[in-house]
Amino acid sequence: MPVCQQRLIPQQLLRGVSMGVGVPSISASLRPMQTEIPTVIQLTYDKKGPFHIRGPNWRSLLKLMAMMGSTRIEPSTETIANATKDIRLRVVVSFVKVHSTSPEWNTVLYMSMDRPVKSDTPNAQRYRNGDTTMLPWSYTLTAPPAVLRDGADAAMSKFYTVPNTPGNLYPTLPISMPDLATYLATALDVSRNGAHEGIPGLRRLSKLIDSIYPLDQIELDDEKRGMRQKLKSFVGLGSKPSRSRNDQTYDLVTPFVPDEFGR
Repeated sequence: MPVCQQRLIPQQLLRGVSMGVGVPSISASLRPMQTEIPTVIQLTYDKKGPFHIRGPNWRSLLKLMAMMGSTRIEPSTETIANATKDIRLRVVVSFVKVHSTSPEWNTVLYMSMDRPVKSDTPNAQRYRNGDTTMLPWSYTLTAPPAVLRDGADAAMSKFYTVPNTPGNLYPTLPISMPDLATYLATALDVSRNGAHEGIPGLRRLSKLIDSIYPLDQIELDDEKRGMRQKLKSFVGLGSKPSRSRNDQTYDLVTPFVPDEFGR
């Protein structure tokens, strides 16, 4: 990552953060990130497992990703060479309790490339219908991370597989980190406000975040009230801002930080 942009990231957003392939360390510690933020994250179909990003909570993790304008996620060169169609990203959101007696939970995002479900796969329909309690089919080809093996609603860990929904389809690779942050913010909005017919467990993401991180929702509500007040001051008291939900999501999640090209 260019040094000039790395300096723009508030240090508190880098505390308690780790990235890589393999088993993430779950901890309440807020030590500064021990490695450099990569500019390119390459995904492969090998058996090393999904790439993960761990943070102390959902909101701070998305804020960090929104500021990583020079980082992108892409398929490996070999994968691109053998691809016959668009390669899409799958994301599993995991919440892991740092200790059985602690109220704190880490948020871990697992990222992998989508793989078509074979027709003879047992329960194949559950992998295709967007069931948020089912890991992507590719996770059956190798041992999934340990924290995901106890199911979607275990005592010490929960996970939510982000489904393919109208207006928020699986992202096409490559994708920048800010775009991925926006995709995940939209996934939360869909979980909270979208049509839920036909997608098992779609509401689970919003319910999990609201129950695990209740203070984040209070902070978000305060920010929204502050934004509304600023808009009222700008356009005149009593007038209603005519902004789309996407615009509000962008303002709340994506900082106005230029990327390496000054955009």
